[in-house]
Amino acid sequence: MPAAARTASPTPTGPLYRRVQAALTRKLAAGEWQPGEAIPSETMLAQEFGVSIGTLRKAVDELAAGNILVRQQGRGTFVATHSEDRTLFHFFHIARKGGDGARELPVHELLSFRSAKAVVAEAAALNIGAGTPVLRVENALKLGGKPVIFDSVTVPAPMFKGLTEKIYTAREGTIYGLYQARFSINVIRISERLSAEIAPPVAAKVLGFTAQTPALVIRRVAYTYNDTPVEYRVSWLDTREHEYLSDLWKGDIAQ
Repeated sequence: MPAAARTASPTPTGPLYRRVQAALTRKLAAGEWQPGEAIPSETMLAQEFGVSIGTLRKAVDELAAGNILVRQQGRGTFVATHSEDRTLFHFFHIARKGGDGARELPVHELLSFRSAKAVVAEAAALNIGAGTPVLRVENALKLGGKPVIFDSVTVPAPMFKGLTEKIYTAREGTIYGLYQARFSINVIRISERLSAEIAPPVAAKVLGFTAQTPALVIRRVAYTYNDTPVEYRVSWLDTREHEYLSDLWKGDIAQ
């Protein structure tokens, strides 16, 4: 499945550049450099970690390949922000059938926002205990003005303290942008599993299905630094006019 390059877990072993990468990741996770902020120069970081420029550059290259850092020629290296373009090309994989693969950013319509307790599937995906407080959000995603996806999104309530329906609906930009800007939670990769299943009544109603109509189901777990899961999402896709499109990029091919 398409995913940002996995970030190395903090560890004292392995190749030197991996250890530097892990140290950089710890600094990012701790919020030492904020989204959109430039990190120190390679020379300064190499001196800080006591490594060569080549080793430091290889560590930064890994993070840049995973779209965690962004290089800007002549300006430096910056912490990636969740822009609409980044969401469209790295986290949204739905395209119109028979087209050229071009994608459009969906329009979200909030259907429900409520507090709940994690059920078994949510708890397993989010690595939390069953019954842990969660926030559960349901959305209709529209393409070309028509509902194409029914989304059920679950996040651990303790990680998103203060998130309300008003904040959620009044956000500027993407949902992952909200996570980053408001809660300092940076989604750096996703894992998705696909299957075909009969759409439940709530999804069928939103998508205009008749009873017993199958749909493509996408179960996604979104991760922040150190492979910490922060969101579990189940999406039901109307495949009559749209399909799941996976484009491999060099970071995926290299793994």
